[in-house]
Formats: sequence, C-alpha cells, structure tokens
Amino acid sequence: MRKRNSFIFITAMILAITWTTIAGASEIVIGFTGPLSGPAAEYGQDCVTGVDLAIRDINGSGGITVGGKNYTFRLEKMDDRVDPTLATNNARKLRNELKAIAIFNPNAQTMTKLMAINWEKGNEYIIMGFTSIPQLAQLGNNYLITMAAPFTMYAKVYADIAWQNRWKKAAMLVTANIYGDTWRKSFENEWLKKGGVITYSAGTDYYKRTDFAGPLAKALATNPDCMLIGGPTATTTLIIEQARAQGYEGGFILIDQAKLDAIHPAMRKPLLLEGSIGLAFIKDVNYPAKSAFTENYKATFKRPVSWESIAHYASMHALARAIAASGTPDNAKAIRAAFPAAFPMLGDKYPMELFGIQANGTLLYPVLTQSMKYGKITPPKVYIWWAKTQQEYDALMKITKASFPQLWLPMGN
Repeated sequence: MRKRNSFIFITAMILAITWTTIAGASEIVIGFTGPLSGPAAEYGQDCVTGVDLAIRDINGSGGITVGGKNYTFRLEKMDDRVDPTLATNNARKLRNELKAIAIFNPNAQTMTKLMAINWEKGNEYIIMGFTSIPQLAQLGNNYLITMAAPFTMYAKVYADIAWQNRWKKAAMLVTANIYGDTWRKSFENEWLKKGGVITYSAGTDYYKRTDFAGPLAKALATNPDCMLIGGPTATTTLIIEQARAQGYEGGFILIDQAKLDAIHPAMRKPLLLEGSIGLAFIKDVNYPAKSAFTENYKATFKRPVSWESIAHYASMHALARAIAASGTPDNAKAIRAAFPAAFPMLGDKYPMELFGIQANGTLLYPVLTQSMKYGKITPPKVYIWWAKTQQEYDALMKITKASFPQLWLPMGN
C-alpha cells in the first residue's frame, strides 16, 4: 500500500510539474513601471489596477489564441516613484529577465527614458504610454502606443467653450514640468488665434507646494476672466479654494490631468467650481458596458473608478487583441503592425470606445468635456477629433454604441 501511495504521490508531482511548465510556457508577461508609492501613488494605482482587471477578465475568459495556441497573461508591476533612472532599470528587468513583450508607463518624464531603449535590436518591446503630450507620439518611436487623446484637442475645445463664455483675458498657472509647459503653449496658441489676451503665464510646483498665495496673487493681479490651472487633484483643489479666498470670481479651465469628478468631491464647497471647464465626469458618459465594469472594478479593488483605470483597462484589451491578430506572442514589430486589427472596440463590451489607431501610435477615442454653470454640471460634450471628412464622421456614428451626442471637431479648424 505504501508503495502504491508513493507511486501515486510521485505521479501527481510529475503531473503538477509538467502542468506548471506548460502553463508557464503559455504565459505572456505584461510589465508596468510607474509610481506605486510616494506623492503620485494614487495615480499609479489607478493606472495599474485597470491593466490588472483587464488581465483578470481576459484570463477568466480563457485567454487568447495566438497561432493556434492558447495563452494567458501575467502582470509584473514595479514601482519607479517617477524616477527616470529607476524606471529604466525596471524596464530592463521586465524585458531582459521577465521577458515582458509590452510595458505600461503612465508618466512622460519616465516614458522618454523607456523610449530610448525599447527599440534596441533583438530586444524590442511595446511601450503602452499613458500621456496626452502629442510631441512624444511624433518622435518616431515605432513601438510606442499613446493611450490618451492629445491635449492639443482639449486646448482647442476648452478655448472654444471659454470664448463662448465671453472670457477674453486668461491667466495661466499650471504644473511646472514639460507637460504643463507644453499645455500652456498649446492653449496660448488657441487663445491668441481667437483674439484673446494672456495676462500671466507661469508654472508652479503642484507636487510639493500647498500654499499658492504668492503665485496666485501675481496671476490675479492681472485681473483675468479665466485661469488655466491644473496638476494633481489635491493641489488643484487647493488652488481653486485659495483663488476664491483671494476674491477671484472668474472661471477655471482645468488641464486634462486635473479631473472634475475627482476635484468635485474633494472640494469643501463644490460651488467654488462655478465656471469650471474640464474633463467630463465618468458618471455622465454612459456606454452600455460601463456599469458592469464599474461594479466589477469597485468589488475587486475597493476604490472608485477613474478615467485612468478605464483607459488602461481598454488599452490592455486592445493590446491583447493586437497580439492575437499578430500570430506571435513575442515579436514586437509584428504586434505593433497588427494593432489596427484590434479596432473598433465599442461600448457594448468596453467602458469606453476605441475607434482605431493613428500611424504614430495614438489611440483614437473622443475628447470628453463638461462644465459647471449656474451651480449645475452641464451635460457632457463629446468630440470626434480625428475624422477628416463628414463621411468618415458619419461612418463612426453608424457603429458607435453611445446613446449620447458626439460632435465632429474637424482638425483643420
């Protein structure tokens, strides 16, 4: 009996080892390097949990089929605290040791460092970059996917709405980094084209500073009708409250990093947001699949849904579809070339809609805006910004699953 039991035990162990080997050989590793500790940790968690949930859902549905073989995904996440050197070291480990074929990164400061090494011959990998800085997509990196609409489109839309509000004089006080600097330049170009005046323009440290009395005093001394502001949620909230405390009664234009639906509940007096223009509230942009996604996300991570988590969830699904279409789990060039086959991804299955990808790697989804006017949040305005012709726009409207209006924003205007 002991010999028989020993035989069964050994056989079971061999089968377990064999199965583990097979399962390991059938995994595709996806990397993430981003801020998981420090001041930007909440932002990093919003991003990585979106990827995590997408992988859980894909694996729970049986994975993907690539070249006739079944694969599942494994997420390897590493903290870089927005440190470019640490992010580079993480990326090398994720690629060289863990064999990640794609690495998600949500910060332009670290992304540029990853872009310097992701094309090394024989060691190429896809960067899934969450940035709205359009200049990064224009640098010619053949393995970069940018997962956010370019902020130049937001600058155009926000300037249009502000001008309709009869604001003429704008002051700018945004986060002091390459993202904030290029945002200021983009908005200034749009504002001046309309005949508006920039009364003040400066960056300030939204990551370390909490008292903005000094820079606000300088900006408000120019008597602006509106202010372009923004950075992380907590400090953007402080700037709004401190500006109102100094007697400012004008409007606020929030750059796309600063989310209205995160700032609104953080305000001690939400009515202080009167006249604000920003990214739309998630609750007001209702695709058919969003409700189920929201319930699943909250139940899994015990945290509220954000646009970052939604974008990373959808983009991970797009990556999985591209890998399946490419016929290879480990050839970055083939996977990148297969991305157009992943689309469209519509709102009956995903919490947002992705309509395609530009040649430079920018994913195509609408610009979503909302305002507070007379103490109430206005209905969202949703813009299709990449359609070059009326016919292209009409074709998109025929396939969308959205029940809300989507406006055409011709890029040439």
